[in-house]
Amino acid sequence: TSRHLRSSGQFRVTSRPACLWTEGGQHAVTYRLNHRFASVLALITNHVASQIISSRFLQKKEGDWWEARSINTGQKGYIPSNYVAPADSIQAEEWYFGKMGRKDAERLLLLPGNQRGTFLARESETTKGAYSLSIRDWDDVKGDNVKHYKIRKLDNGGYYITTRAQFETLQKLVKHYTEHADGLCYRLTTVCPTVKPQTQGLAKDAWEIPRESLRLEVKLGQGCFGEVWMGTWNGTTKVAIKTLKPGTMSPEAFLQEAQIMKKLRHDKLVPLYAVVSEEPIYIVTEFMGKGSLLDFLKEGDGKYLKLPQLVDMASQIADGMAFIERMNYIHRDLRAANILVADNLVCKIADFGLARLIEDNEYTARQGAKFPIKWTAPEAALYGRFTIKSDVWSFGILLTELVTKGRVPYPGMVNREVLEQVERGYRMPCPQGCPESLHEMMRQCWKKEPDERPTFEYIQSFLEDYFTATEPQYQPGDNL
Repeated sequence: TSRHLRSSGQFRVTSRPACLWTEGGQHAVTYRLNHRFASVLALITNHVASQIISSRFLQKKEGDWWEARSINTGQKGYIPSNYVAPADSIQAEEWYFGKMGRKDAERLLLLPGNQRGTFLARESETTKGAYSLSIRDWDDVKGDNVKHYKIRKLDNGGYYITTRAQFETLQKLVKHYTEHADGLCYRLTTVCPTVKPQTQGLAKDAWEIPRESLRLEVKLGQGCFGEVWMGTWNGTTKVAIKTLKPGTMSPEAFLQEAQIMKKLRHDKLVPLYAVVSEEPIYIVTEFMGKGSLLDFLKEGDGKYLKLPQLVDMASQIADGMAFIERMNYIHRDLRAANILVADNLVCKIADFGLARLIEDNEYTARQGAKFPIKWTAPEAALYGRFTIKSDVWSFGILLTELVTKGRVPYPGMVNREVLEQVERGYRMPCPQGCPESLHEMMRQCWKKEPDERPTFEYIQSFLEDYFTATEPQYQPGDNL
C-alpha cells in the first residue's frame, strides 16, 4: 500500500479486514468477496458502503492502522493500511500482486482449479523498477507450468514485454494481452485468485487483551506445556489460541520476548496477533486451517503428497528461516510439530523464540523427556549453544519428517542413545524413496562443526530450484 498518497485522491479497498474500531466501539463486518477487491469499506456496522474513500478523510496515515471516514456514511474508524490503495494506482488492480517471488507466484497459479491463461503481475525480483507477468500454461512435455515475462519500462514512462508492442500504462498492456496472446505462451484469461492480506494485529491498539475477549471453541492439540485451541476474538475474528500452563515461563520474560516476536513479520511466519500476559498466558495468532505439519503428514491429506509438494513445503520453511537468519534471531525448536499448514499447502513457522523462556526443570536440563533431543544439534543439547546453525541442524531433521510423512527421527532409538550415537558420528541413513541429493543436503545440515553447515539462504535457493538444477529427471515413485 502506498503511504505517500495525493491529498485529493481516492482510495479503493483491496480486501476485507477482520474487524475495526470506530468511535462508538468495535464493530465487525463480514462480506462475501467476488474478486480480489472488496466492494466494501469496513468503516460501517451492518450495511454496505462505497468501495471508494477520499484521501482527505485518511486523517492519520502512519503505522499499520489508518484513521479514515467513509464518503457514503460519514462514519469514522480505523482500517488496516494494507487493505487500501490509491484508486487510480496499479496497487488497486486486482491482477497486481506487488512484492511476490517467482516461487510464490508459481505456487498460486498452479493451484487446482486455475485454468490455462490464469495470470498475475508482480514486482520483478531481479530488476528494480520493472515488473513480471506470470501466466499458467500447459504443454505436452511439462504439463501444467508457469511462464514468466519481464515487463520493462521505457524512458518516457511506457511499458513493454517486446519492443514492437509498447503501452502507455500497465493497465493497457494487460488489456492488450487479454485480447491477444501476441507472442506470449497464451492469452491472459483469468486473474489469479488470492488470499486476503494479513492485518498487523487484531485491531488498532489491541495487543494486550482481556481474557474475556477470547472464546475457546475447539481444542486442536495438547503438549507438555499447554494446549492449542481454535477460538474467536470479540465474537468476530477466528484465531488460534495457545494456552500455557502456569509456571511454564515468567510472564515478564514472555512479554519482553513477545514484543520482539510481533515485529518479526514475514509471510512464512505465523503472525502474533495479541497476548494475555497474566497467567495462564494466552498467545493469540493467525488460525491455520490444516493444523500442524506433523499431524497433516501423518493423518491429513499430507500422507498422499509426492516429493515435489514436500520439497515445496520445505522451501517455504527455509524461506521463513532465512528471514529469521537475516534478523539475527534463533528459533530453538524447529520441527514439523511447530510448522502450521494453511489451505493450498502454505506453510508457516510457529513458536519461534518461545523455547528459550521455558522454566520447566525437565526441559531446561536438556536431557529430560520434555526436551526435543532428536531434533537438537549436539552442541545445543550438550552445552546449550543455540545458534542459527543449530536451527539448520534441526531443519535437516525436519526434512526427514517430511519425506517419511511424520515418522519420529532415529526410529528405535531412545534420546540418550541418539545423543551418544550422534556424538560418535552416526547420521540417519537415506529414507526410503528419498533422492540421494536430498539426503546429501540433510547431511550438510548435520555437519559436526556448526560453521560448516549451510545458511538458510543457501538451503532455500537449493530447494526452490531442486527440480530444475538438481533432480531434473525426477519421476514419481510408489512412496515419493
